[in-house]
Amino acid sequence: MLPVCLNRQVLLSVLLVASLSTSFAADAKKAAPQPAAKAKAKQELPPNPKKLSPPPGFPVPAEAKAEIMNGVAVLDREILALQTSLKGQPKLLELLPDVQIYRNAAAYAVEDDIFYATNQTKSALAMVKQGMDRAAQLKAGQAPWTTATGLVVRGFVSKLDGSVQPYGLVVPPSFKPGNKPMRLDFWLHGRGDTLNEISFIEGRQKSVGEFAPENTFVLHPYGRFMNAFKFAGEVDVFEGLAHAMKHYPIDAKRVSMRGFSMGGAGTWHLGVHHADQWAAVNPGAGFVDVLNYQKLADKLSTIPWYEQKLWAMYDPLAAPINLVNTSLIAYSGEEDAQKAAADLMEAALAKEGIKMTHLIGPKTGHKYEPETKKQVAALVDAAAAKGVTVPKKVTLVTHTLKWNKMHWVTVNSLEKHWEEARIEADASGSGTGVKTKNVKSFSLNPAEAKGNVNIDGQNAGTVGAGNFVKEAGKWKAGSTASGSLAKQPNLQGPIDDAFMSSFIMVKPTGQPLNAQAGQWAQAEMKEAIFQWRRQFRGPAQVKDDGAISDEDIKNNNLILWGDPSSNKVLAKIADKLPIKWTAKGVQVGDKTYDATKNAPVLIYPNPLNPSKYVVINCGFTFAQYSSGTNSQQTPKLPDWAVVDMSVPSGDRIAGKGIVDAAFFGEQWELTTARQ
Repeated sequence: MLPVCLNRQVLLSVLLVASLSTSFAADAKKAAPQPAAKAKAKQELPPNPKKLSPPPGFPVPAEAKAEIMNGVAVLDREILALQTSLKGQPKLLELLPDVQIYRNAAAYAVEDDIFYATNQTKSALAMVKQGMDRAAQLKAGQAPWTTATGLVVRGFVSKLDGSVQPYGLVVPPSFKPGNKPMRLDFWLHGRGDTLNEISFIEGRQKSVGEFAPENTFVLHPYGRFMNAFKFAGEVDVFEGLAHAMKHYPIDAKRVSMRGFSMGGAGTWHLGVHHADQWAAVNPGAGFVDVLNYQKLADKLSTIPWYEQKLWAMYDPLAAPINLVNTSLIAYSGEEDAQKAAADLMEAALAKEGIKMTHLIGPKTGHKYEPETKKQVAALVDAAAAKGVTVPKKVTLVTHTLKWNKMHWVTVNSLEKHWEEARIEADASGSGTGVKTKNVKSFSLNPAEAKGNVNIDGQNAGTVGAGNFVKEAGKWKAGSTASGSLAKQPNLQGPIDDAFMSSFIMVKPTGQPLNAQAGQWAQAEMKEAIFQWRRQFRGPAQVKDDGAISDEDIKNNNLILWGDPSSNKVLAKIADKLPIKWTAKGVQVGDKTYDATKNAPVLIYPNPLNPSKYVVINCGFTFAQYSSGTNSQQTPKLPDWAVVDMSVPSGDRIAGKGIVDAAFFGEQWELTTARQ
């Protein structure tokens, strides 16, 4: 699959080159750096560019930009030519992203004005040259970087938006094509607001990073810039792994998750919520929750109730027991303020009767202490050599069906989302014993579970049944009613979940219900498209409402902008949504809100294809927080809300501009319950 955005990228680069060339004569006299405000006047940026993520960079003379984009345009023509010439050679054709990562690094720096060093214009030109070199090799039927050892940068096409994303790979000297599968470690990078694509690629071509064990691949995800490897950044991690496993001999049972600082926070999250995937989980520093890290205990009254509940989606501290399903080796510097995160996890595990392996670098701040680092490496090496083992006893804690699986246990439905759900399964005896809390239905893999199944003291049949459901307080073998609308894994909300699989922004082309709604929807859509491109480093797929095909509906979540009058797709489903929207009002149950002042935003199974979402008038909900701490990059809205149209999305801080909001029930029914 090739990125759907390529032709758009080519067109944009040509237009930008033309624009830069036209203005070159006038700008040549002003080749000296210009004030930042004046340099930004050409871009359509939010009112407060200081809160942009990534932040604005140094002003770059138009001459330098034109030189870079002329090179990008030449590279684009080479890429387009390869798309045609390699059609009969699919193995070479699928390597085009390895060229496009260099193209994007150069072009995005110009398009987003994110040059963070005076010499990065030269680096951008070097990116273009590297892309041209790889393109020439592909044209000759060669791809030597795919068998190279050492530091290699690769690219893949993301399912989210069709963009090409880079990752770095340390390929061990012992690698040869046809090798037996080998160990792989992830290394998640720390926060760096100036880590644009140029800096990331340059870094991955110069340094092996903190750890480079023998006979081990080390995968460095870009992680969609700075989101602590959550949301699109999390998808980036798993897509990078899938790409690497396709092209290199990697042992899926010997993959370890590691990182430091922001990467440590990402390691805690991915370790807790996907514990059964890793031979070892090795976080260093980072954060494990919002409440303590942000010191919010005295400010809870200022934070919406639903936002507090949604902290549990990503807080590792909400489910530390999951780490018993892997090997945890935590590291902290003795004098590092972020040691508090590991201390919290250690205390939480101690309450469960679990002693956490926590190595502490003496008299050390926010870095690895050399001798302790050796101890960490030895423990991770030992865990990786052992690999992922399937335990006889499995424990899973979750607050959402987004994280619903651990080894041979899968939770299929909850009694109530955003409350703690827990399942403990033990197959060490002659049968399988299960204890549950807030679980409605689950399934056991009969390859690991065995014999009769006793659930909460009730005999529920044999493992062969596979699925078990709770009805009227009684457990029995069977499934929930098929065909009924219900929250299920990857179809459980909140709004931000729609942006963790393929989505299309759907533009309205008709007349709005009223002028206020029309203007508001256009502004919100423009901001959402901009923020996705800016923060998640790829252009969102955008289509007019009349251009949405059956294939689009089948394969994508649809982000519908406008109202039932202006958006053709929304018009088709408006009467099937639990919130009604007319020219006179927004009706939520027995409440009606003035439609000239308020608008609904919501996520819901698409009535045209209930296996996918529709989202009405909302992008990801934490854009305004991203230039600050990563710990605040959590969902800021539940499943539905009524918003005050006079408050722009960027100003919706601590519930400002939210008139009403709540979660839908477990059958996606409308509820206005606040707790």
